[in-house]
Amino acid sequence: MTSSVLSVDAPAGFTDLGVPAVLAAALTPRGITSPTPIQQTTLPDSLAGRDVLGRGRTGSGKTYAFSLPLAARLMEAGSGRTQPGRPRSLVLAPTRELALQIAESLDPLAEVAGLSVTTIFGGVGQNPQVKALQRGVDVMVACPGRLLDLMGQGHADLSGIEVLVIDEADHMADMGFLPMVRRILNQVPRPAQKMLFSATLDAGVGVLVDQYLKDPVTHEADSAVSPVAKMDHHVMVVNGDDRLATLAELTATPGRTIVFTRTKHGAKRTAKQLRGRGVAALELHGNLSQNARTRNLNAFHDGSAGTLVATDIAARGIHVDDVALVVHADPPAEHKAYLHRSGRTARAGRAGTVITLAGQEQRGEVRSLMRAAKINPTVHADGITESLLDELAPGPRVFLSPSELETQLAVAAPAPQQPFRSGGSGHSNGSRNAGRGGAQRSGSRGRGRGRSGGEAPGDRTQGERPQGGGRGGRNRGRGNGSSGGSSSNSGTQTRYSTSTGGSSSGTAARSGGQRRRTNRRAEG
Repeated sequence: MTSSVLSVDAPAGFTDLGVPAVLAAALTPRGITSPTPIQQTTLPDSLAGRDVLGRGRTGSGKTYAFSLPLAARLMEAGSGRTQPGRPRSLVLAPTRELALQIAESLDPLAEVAGLSVTTIFGGVGQNPQVKALQRGVDVMVACPGRLLDLMGQGHADLSGIEVLVIDEADHMADMGFLPMVRRILNQVPRPAQKMLFSATLDAGVGVLVDQYLKDPVTHEADSAVSPVAKMDHHVMVVNGDDRLATLAELTATPGRTIVFTRTKHGAKRTAKQLRGRGVAALELHGNLSQNARTRNLNAFHDGSAGTLVATDIAARGIHVDDVALVVHADPPAEHKAYLHRSGRTARAGRAGTVITLAGQEQRGEVRSLMRAAKINPTVHADGITESLLDELAPGPRVFLSPSELETQLAVAAPAPQQPFRSGGSGHSNGSRNAGRGGAQRSGSRGRGRGRSGGEAPGDRTQGERPQGGGRGGRNRGRGNGSSGGSSSNSGTQTRYSTSTGGSSSGTAARSGGQRRRTNRRAEG
């Protein structure tokens, strides 16, 4: 079976491509009924057991392109075949956020197939992960450093791997993980089916393909180096104080917005400044504890916070289909980062807008960046007007008072339940209990005593490493006013500083109606 039978006029359904009907039906409640181009091209070969190299931009549907054949193969071989410490399949991911989202995507498939799933990553205590492995696991979704650590301690044996998946392989290379990945792959049986998915095929990724994949079939769809038709790109030339004012105007509109900065300090400062102007903004970067990162992501997912200010940790680490606007508050250093950041919007067939804020001195840098990314943006160099802001970020702008922001966030503060946890009653080994604060997906009640340094994606000095003993440090949970938050491990409430005139979170008030500016915040 080849993908040549597919056509635009008569697109194939999942079962037409060979997906078992029970797995295809499990995706229907999530609104997933038709395969994306990358799924259409890869599934016939991956379901046939061939090694596959899939190239597609972030948001193209790669997760189910490998999850469906993985679940199908394990289900066909039969459940109840797990052995202590010997997982049957392995999905490698570069960041803990991505690992959690992959596991969450696997939930409906694992439930109907009777498969157990657990996540392995640093920054949290290892004991719940070890216990889950000891009970036996069908699917292990892991980040390289913690996995190597557990392998070194004798808790994880890869000799039983039947299916291996490497997701975001180019991001693994960018983060310097390839030596770790090779050490892991050297322990995987040669006959295991291997699937590698990447947005680009750089030299480092090519080495993995040549060394570990057997006669792979290459498929490409929605290449990351191609502009996305439904994504509008704009460059707004702003200087000095106008930058923050413009950013506040853009983020105070309805819907979800992701703002990218180059540094962790920049993300922290920008989120605090936006809260000071009454915008419901939370931060995401490598200096946050795992509990805080998970809580902030969940608040963004469930709408409690409409704006997420992030470093490149989130360029590949989160998947939200209805992000309407991406703002590069700091232009990225290179074009691949621009494309991956921008890929947070215009997902799942939806349209999206990408705005880059640049000072006069950055215009040449941004011009070169766009040229390398093969993007022809609309440049607004004559000042930011109200009509332009209305055009690029339409809808009523609502600025909340500190008390409103704090009240809104208090709803989001308890241990998260979505999107990283699910009912999952069909998991045979019970390895789905989230740790306190929602950080764990493995067995028993993990206490989540991690420090953010373990599996730290995106920020160069926070690369995910083996933890040498797996303690992972302590999650102190002490917020401070400048960061806009103090996290509590009690799972009751998290308070956010309002000492600078703003506090975190909340987008419920950003609803429809006629355009209005509600200056209800306390100045100063």
